[in-house]
Amino acid sequence: MRRPVEGEVHVHYGQLYVESDPDSYGPDLAEAFAGQSSGLCGAASPGTLWLSTGLHTGDVGFTVEVHDEAPPLEPSWEDVVEVSFRPVSGNAELVLWGGDGSWELGLAETDYRVRYCATGMDAAHEGDTRLDGEPRLDCYLLQFWPAPPAPDRFVKQTSAMAAYWHDYARRLPPPPTPAERAEALRQARLAEEAAETERALACELWEWGGRPPSQALRDVDGNVRGVLDFDAALVHAIDAAGPEVQRAVALLAARRACEEAGLAELDWIAAALTAVTERRPLPPPLDAEDRVWQALAADPRVPDRTVGRAVPPERPPFQAPRAWEEVSLPIPEAGPTALIVGPATAWAQGLTPTEPPAPEAGAGAERILSATIGEPDRSLPVSQPHMAVPALLGAAAPDPLQAALDAVYAGIHTYGEAYPSLLREVWSVCDGSRS
Repeated sequence: MRRPVEGEVHVHYGQLYVESDPDSYGPDLAEAFAGQSSGLCGAASPGTLWLSTGLHTGDVGFTVEVHDEAPPLEPSWEDVVEVSFRPVSGNAELVLWGGDGSWELGLAETDYRVRYCATGMDAAHEGDTRLDGEPRLDCYLLQFWPAPPAPDRFVKQTSAMAAYWHDYARRLPPPPTPAERAEALRQARLAEEAAETERALACELWEWGGRPPSQALRDVDGNVRGVLDFDAALVHAIDAAGPEVQRAVALLAARRACEEAGLAELDWIAAALTAVTERRPLPPPLDAEDRVWQALAADPRVPDRTVGRAVPPERPPFQAPRAWEEVSLPIPEAGPTALIVGPATAWAQGLTPTEPPAPEAGAGAERILSATIGEPDRSLPVSQPHMAVPALLGAAAPDPLQAALDAVYAGIHTYGEAYPSLLREVWSVCDGSRS
C-alpha cells in the first residue's frame, strides 16, 4: 500500500476531483452522478471522480491510498461509498477546485474499485468555513485497488449530508449510453468542422473584398495580397480582364512608376520599358538582380526623390459567423511580420540579422537595408527610384496576371500618398477592356 496524498487539502464549494484526461476541464456535477444510487463520489463521467465534502471552504483532512487488493473497512468512518473507476491516461491526479493544486496518484490505466470514506460531514457543513488555526472538522479517505467494474453502492450512511447527496444522485436521469455518448461527440465534431469551414469561407471573402478569388488568383505568385489591401475590387477586375489587358496594366504601372520617380528618361530604363512593350527579355543591367541595384546606385542621373508611404484605406475588421463563435474555437493571431524597405526588397526573404559587411574596394555606393518588426514607421520616406525599378522588373514577369499585380503594387508604393491617381488609370484600362 502507498499513500500519494496524506495530510490536509484545501476545498472550495465543498468539492475536489480526480482527473486523468489532460484535455478535460473536469467533470460536470450532474454528469458525474447521473445513474448512480449513491452520492459523495461521482464516477459516471469517464476518467474523472467528483468528491464532495461537508466543509464549504477551508482545509480538510484527506488521505489517498493505493492498494493491491481490497483493504478492510475501518468502522470509525461514518459515511462510505464505493464506485468503479478507470483512468483514461497514466496521469491521474487529485485536483483542487479551480486547478489551485494537484497531486499525482500514480494509477495505471486499468480498472479500479474506489472507496470514499468520510467523517464529520454534518459538523463541517454547519461550520461552512474553516479558518487558519481552527480545529479540523471533517476527514476523508480515498482508496483504490484493482477490481473489475461493478455498480456503485453506499456501504454506510450516518450524516444528513451523505443522505442529501445520495438522494440527489438517485433523482438524476440516467446517463447516456456509450453509443449515445459517442454519437453526441460525433455530432459535436461535425458541428465544429462545419463552423470552421464557414469561418474559413467568411474570412476568405473578407480578405478578398467580398468575392471569392478565382483559381488563378489563388495560384498566382507575387504581391496579390498587397494590392488587395489597397483595392480588392481592382484585383478581381485585373484577373477578369485577361492576359492582353493584364500586360497593358503591367506596362502602364511600370511606365508611370518610372515617370513618377524620374527614371523614364534614363537610357537603360527607357530600353527596358521598350523591351516590356515589345515583350522581349529585359536588357542589361535589368536582366540580373545583383546588377540592377549597382546600376541604380552608380548612375549619377538617378534623382534623389522620396515620397510619403502609401497607406491603404481602413476597412471594417473581420467578424466571425455566429455559428463559429458558438463553438468557441480559438482564433489564431497573426505574428509580427518583417517588412523590408529599400533596394533589397527583391531578395529579402530568408535574410537573418548579421553584422553589416565591409564595403568592397572599388564597389559603387553603399546600399542600405532597413528592417522593422510590425508595420513600418509611416513617417519614414520611401525612395521612389528604388520602388519604381521593382515595378519595371515585375512588369516583365512571364505570367501576365503576376506581372500586372507586381507592377501595380510597386507603382502604388512609388506614388506613395498619391497612389489613388495611379489606380484610377489602371481602372480605366480595365474598364476600357469591357467597352
